[in-house]
Amino acid sequence: MGCWMMGLMMVAIPVSQVFAQQAGAFARVGFGARGIAMGNAQASDVFSGASSYYNPALAPLAEGQTIAASVSKLSFDRSLQFLQLGAPLQGRAGFAVGIVHGAVSDIDGRDNSGFHTGSLSVDEYAGFLSFGLRFSERVSGGINLQVFQSDLYDGLSASRTVGVDLGIAWRLKTNWAVAVVLDDLLARYTWDGSAIGGSGSEVTDDFPRRLRFGLTHQRGEGKWLVSAEIESRTSSATLITFEPRVLGDGAARLRNEESLTFRETRFRLGAEATLLECFALRAGLEQLGDETLGSFRPSAGFSAEQPIGELRLRIDYAFGMEAQAGGRMHFITLRILL
Repeated sequence: MGCWMMGLMMVAIPVSQVFAQQAGAFARVGFGARGIAMGNAQASDVFSGASSYYNPALAPLAEGQTIAASVSKLSFDRSLQFLQLGAPLQGRAGFAVGIVHGAVSDIDGRDNSGFHTGSLSVDEYAGFLSFGLRFSERVSGGINLQVFQSDLYDGLSASRTVGVDLGIAWRLKTNWAVAVVLDDLLARYTWDGSAIGGSGSEVTDDFPRRLRFGLTHQRGEGKWLVSAEIESRTSSATLITFEPRVLGDGAARLRNEESLTFRETRFRLGAEATLLECFALRAGLEQLGDETLGSFRPSAGFSAEQPIGELRLRIDYAFGMEAQAGGRMHFITLRILL
């Protein structure tokens, strides 16, 4: 139940719509312009300093002390911002700390009679702390601790939860790497709608449990990089329906609850071409749903780097098409390598 789902707290909706609305969706859009431009196929990218948000095992493989900040322009009054600070530790370990903020503004608020009551907004946050360790020259592993918060409505208390990611990355040969990541373990939102006229019963929204496998290949001494990822996702939801019944001399509605479990597979593909030492082009394709057609998000972007004294300043840009929402995404990341 997040700000990216317009059917919040609705009942008796079709199962396909229940499946499309999953808690914490804002935190799965991606992280930073580089990752989004490459279709978020970043779990096994041990070669190019990918964010440990995608895989905590990448934390000790960072290029150096890095600060990265991202802003976005999205359709439908949505926004996303990212901030990350990371560094390797004595060559054997590494850490990263960061935050993701997602928001929806200018939501048309109306009362039960349909009269406009004002404009509403929704904010969601995901803070994370990653720690990774090199087990050998080829293998690294890590853990990512996350704290999620969702502020849906002024009269509804914010929901908070903790999630855990586990990851491992293995450099098979000089130019090949694989990775396995378990995402969002333990994470779930819990809501009590009694303060806004609900029944008082708690509603729990579990985050989808995700298992990702990544494969990355680098060629031409780092000039070309191709990365692929496949994800197995398991989601649960509660379908609530009301059945009219005649009890004695009056009518009543009986509430029925049914627990549903969904499984799906998603695919991601990304490529990067370093044309000059300070300039690279990127492209990607990400599957957003289980539909064969119409559920893929194509993306593209570039990177430009400029040394400033002893600092390296890098600007990444990404553009994506949201096939299902019909919108466009623009991301800019400013990265400083200390």
